[in-house]
Amino acid sequence: MTTKLVISALGTDRPGIVDELSNIIYQNSLNIEDSRMTVLGGEFAMLLLVSGEPGSIDAFQTQVNDIEQTLQMRLLIKSTTETTSADNAIPYAVEVAALDHPGIVNNISSFFSAQNINIVNVQTESYSAPHTGSPMFALHMTIGIPAETNIANLRDTFTLMCDELNLDAELTSL
Repeated sequence: MTTKLVISALGTDRPGIVDELSNIIYQNSLNIEDSRMTVLGGEFAMLLLVSGEPGSIDAFQTQVNDIEQTLQMRLLIKSTTETTSADNAIPYAVEVAALDHPGIVNNISSFFSAQNINIVNVQTESYSAPHTGSPMFALHMTIGIPAETNIANLRDTFTLMCDELNLDAELTSL
């Protein structure tokens, strides 16, 4: 029987940080099943799904304070279970690009929340537009649309909302 943990780790970015944490996880007989890692500002952020035998999980959890001291990172650990995603959800990709301004993520997430559509993954980034240097914003999202949803109507409504907000957006099946 395996147990699963979600580990959120945050610390000042530096070379070797992934090696050090992954080694500690390995030394505790745990397996990294899924992960997301990125540099945000000067901070390095990791989100990991690890699994292992209950004794290994317990031993790891008792070491969290020492691990934080050793790595100079903050760790947040939470037990979790298998994914309970809806079997009838259809995966779709959402791509948005626009001049950067506050509220883009909120507008997009509010739209899908109102439609009872689950957001599975989100990645955003700011960048300078080629030639003009204007501040731009890009959003990449994966959503799970309930099978009974009329996709054509959803796409039309989404496109209309994005046009009103001056967002260049696309909703495509995966």
